[in-house]
Amino acid sequence: MSDSAPLKAPVGTRDVLPPETGRWQALITRFAGQVEAAGYGLLQSPMFEDVAVFQRMGEGTDVVRKEMYDFDDKGGRRIALRPEGTASVARAFVQHHPATPWKVWYAAPSFRYERPQAGRYRQHHQLGLEALGPADPDLDVEVIALAWDYLCSLGLRQVRLLVNSMGTRDDRAAYVELLRDWLADRPDQLDPADRDKVTDHPMRVLDSKRPTTQAVAAEAPHITHHLSPEGNLHFDRVRAGLKGLGIPFSIEPRLVRGLDYYTHTTFEFVSDALDAAQSTVLGGGRYDGLVEELGGPPTPGIGFGSGIERVLLACDAEGVFPTPDPSVDVFVVDTSGGAEALRLTTELRRAGFRTDRAYDQRSMRAQMKAADRSGAAVAVIVGERELAEGVVGLRRLRGDITEGDGAQERVGRTDLLAELRAVLPEPATRAAADRAAAAHLPEAEPS
Repeated sequence: MSDSAPLKAPVGTRDVLPPETGRWQALITRFAGQVEAAGYGLLQSPMFEDVAVFQRMGEGTDVVRKEMYDFDDKGGRRIALRPEGTASVARAFVQHHPATPWKVWYAAPSFRYERPQAGRYRQHHQLGLEALGPADPDLDVEVIALAWDYLCSLGLRQVRLLVNSMGTRDDRAAYVELLRDWLADRPDQLDPADRDKVTDHPMRVLDSKRPTTQAVAAEAPHITHHLSPEGNLHFDRVRAGLKGLGIPFSIEPRLVRGLDYYTHTTFEFVSDALDAAQSTVLGGGRYDGLVEELGGPPTPGIGFGSGIERVLLACDAEGVFPTPDPSVDVFVVDTSGGAEALRLTTELRRAGFRTDRAYDQRSMRAQMKAADRSGAAVAVIVGERELAEGVVGLRRLRGDITEGDGAQERVGRTDLLAELRAVLPEPATRAAADRAAAAHLPEAEPS
């Protein structure tokens, strides 16, 4: 390959460009507004950790054995890029000892060496939240309800909630033994790629997406039939809470999630608008033993993660949550040399108006074409004459702003902000509209 050949993003990654990035920003803003209203604060953690942080979440999982990006850094430390968000949150909790309940959310890239597929890349991006401290099943319901409201606020309607229970840690251990014995009698019925999981990690067999194995897993014993009284009580409270909030759900006995730290409640939201192999848009559950695994005190926890790419794929499939209009409010056209455009754009931006301009002292005609391409509602025009007289020209470029489409008027330079506020939505008005859109939820449905 020639040294001058153009470089490309690595396989399994991609660039997200404007205006699509505006859609990502809007999604994160929507999520943040909803979970922060419930007391969750933003956590920023490193994108790489000591590899032990992730090994302790389950060395038998494909995430750790096959998919994790790990390497020795220049100091000889074994480092791993973050494959998921929960373990880093638990590590931060152990390290910093915050008061409980500790409720945080994150928006972060995650890295897994796996076959790229629709809505999933080797670098993908997650929105998630975690709540550590309470063992109360009402917190499980709160977390699921926040996920439900978030997805509904995007306009998604072809999404179903699946729930299951892993029971207590003892329940889980006993079920693993039961499942191992059951699967050991059926090795020839499993897909060859899943047979080596039976001895060491039988619950991973239930996670398999291979049709042959899925047919066997459908007949496997259900963990909910083998819960202790404590496990049953917790699950009963969760189901009652969801019914009380009008959130519809189905019990999915094979929903064991892919990581070893889950106990009690597990849940997924799946989109019927996507192919089955890529249908999960959000998933999570309770992990009451993870903090201890990372060297902390016994601390219950629950949370979820949701891939941004996968959620937007579901939105595309349903035709909802479109890319926001990237247009600006005002475009400044300056034929007096450019210095006044610099002053005007700065002043208008500081006043809250989205403002752009042309550069390189282009002609009036070229600047007006740029103004039209920008989508601006109004052009503010200044030349040598306007500059000398202390006025600007105001031209309305969109017919929905005023009846005077295309007309130009002269406005005093000191009156410009007042005039723009009279014909354009103020920033506070736009923000209120965004909040109103975020709060639009469907009527609660009986379960």
